[in-house]
Parts: sequence; structure tokens; C-alpha cells
Amino acid sequence: QVELVESGGGSVQAGGSLTLSCKVSGVTLSRYYIGWFRQAPGKEREGVASINPRAETKIYSDSVEGRFTISRDNAKNTVSLQMSSLQPEDTAMYYCAAAEETDDWMPPQERLAPREYPSWGQGTQVTVSS
Repeated sequence: QVELVESGGGSVQAGGSLTLSCKVSGVTLSRYYIGWFRQAPGKEREGVASINPRAETKIYSDSVEGRFTISRDNAKNTVSLQMSSLQPEDTAMYYCAAAEETDDWMPPQERLAPREYPSWGQGTQVTVSS
């Protein structure tokens, strides 16, 4: 059973940076896609970044491209999301999620769809003030 625990959230001023971590246990991380998602009050959950099991492919939403960087260390069972140039609109609860790799192909952008991830962490809050 996959367990995911996020950490690293907090409050920062606009223009600041934060790094979120997702600690994964219960499975072999190298078999899983990991995605980072966020949800602001009153809004739908949206995918911001995804990384494939061997870190060969990284997908970003248009809203964070160039500002956020996803990375993983399978040996340490950890996936990170480095966030820079943060803006108030980045304020949200941030979640990491896992999906086991299969032989099925899907368009890369589908890796940002919440429905593709069956396992989720509890989230960590990021608040950016202007």
C-alpha cells in the first residue's frame, strides 16, 4: 500500500521560494509516476508537475512552467517540488500523488490529471502574500 507524506509548506512573500517534499513508503518508488497537485478554496484540484519513474520525463502546467522544478530520488523514496518566484495565485493546498507504471501509453499532459492517480497524501499548505 502506497503511503505519501508531504512536507515543506509554509508562508512566504511574493517572489519567494519554497521546496516541498513527498516521502513515499510501502512500495518501490522506482515503479511509480509521481505528480504534484494543488487545490485552492473553491477551485478544482489541478496538476502542476509530474515525473516519470526514472526521472526522464517531467511535465509542468503552463501556470508553473519555468518557476517550479520537480525531481526525485528513488533511493531516498522522496520526490521534491522546488517552487520559485511564487505569487499569491500559487496559494493552495499542495498534494503529491502516485500512480504505478503500466504498459499503457497516454498523452504526456494526461499525467497532470488527478484521475490518473489512485494514491494521495494529506497535503501541505502554501500561502503566498503580496
